[in-house]
Amino acid sequence: MADLYSTLGVARGADEASIKKAYRKLAKELHPDRNKDNPKAAARFSEVTQAYDLLMDKDKRAQYDRGELDEQGNPKMPFGFGGQRGGGPGGFRPTRGAPGGDAFDFGDAAAADFGDIFEGIFGGSRQQQSSQRSGFSGFGGFGARAKPQKGADTAYRLAVDFEDAAALKPQRITLQSGKTIDLKITAEAVAGTPLRLAGQGEQGPGGAGDAMVSVEVKPHRFFTRDGDDVRLDLPVRLDEAVLGARIKLPTVEGAVMMTIPEGSTSGKVLRLKARGFHKRGGGRGDQLVTLMIDLPADDEALKQFAETWTGDEQRNPRANLGV
Repeated sequence: MADLYSTLGVARGADEASIKKAYRKLAKELHPDRNKDNPKAAARFSEVTQAYDLLMDKDKRAQYDRGELDEQGNPKMPFGFGGQRGGGPGGFRPTRGAPGGDAFDFGDAAAADFGDIFEGIFGGSRQQQSSQRSGFSGFGGFGARAKPQKGADTAYRLAVDFEDAAALKPQRITLQSGKTIDLKITAEAVAGTPLRLAGQGEQGPGGAGDAMVSVEVKPHRFFTRDGDDVRLDLPVRLDEAVLGARIKLPTVEGAVMMTIPEGSTSGKVLRLKARGFHKRGGGRGDQLVTLMIDLPADDEALKQFAETWTGDEQRNPRANLGV
């Protein structure tokens, strides 16, 4: 696996915000739902997710930067040692019959004696010896066993109704294991960052992987999304626009009353505060209402009024268009 920073396409000293931004971009591009016929994209998606998880853990990132962890998050084992050497539980067990008589056995019980050996070689302190007895972490993980790998992450796509996504209403989801959970969606998930459900993925020797849930907002029959705002084209009668009115209109969380100012024209935009989508940093967008004057097709009284009305004959509403 490549260097974690290279995997995400960020510099080694990148801050958390830059790492998050890079991960969101790659997660959208590589998500399995968008690359069903490209297994390489799925593998790359797992790599960038693993890199993101490790680098967002401050302690593990510091260990990785010091060269104490590999790209899988496992302790590195210098000097060629580590793992199950010769079948011994301590990772270092010469067999009987070795030159020089009966062989010696370095098992778990002998780990405490390594502190004295390395004190003579490296000048280690008693405090270092103490850390060595719990796995030799003072020497970059010398003698440590490889951490069993967790199972693979499982990707899900959750289609959410427009109003529910805007209001962040909990959603019920059934996992491939058959387990049904009530999922609390977030503004980040609605914006495109997959939700992570720890331990809900495939089983592995080191435990279960995670479930990665991508939220897809369903289209609406009259609402449209504009960033964190919601837009609505609202039909109004001629008399409501000319004389002003108090009318009822829909929002993503139910109907409300709104005042149309006197003398409104088609295209006028009115704003309902905090009636849009939740923002990542807190707060909400607005609902932007565009007035659309709706005229009846065959209204004789309206036709007669237009034919006899002379109060606006000299005004050219298209003057700004240069005609």
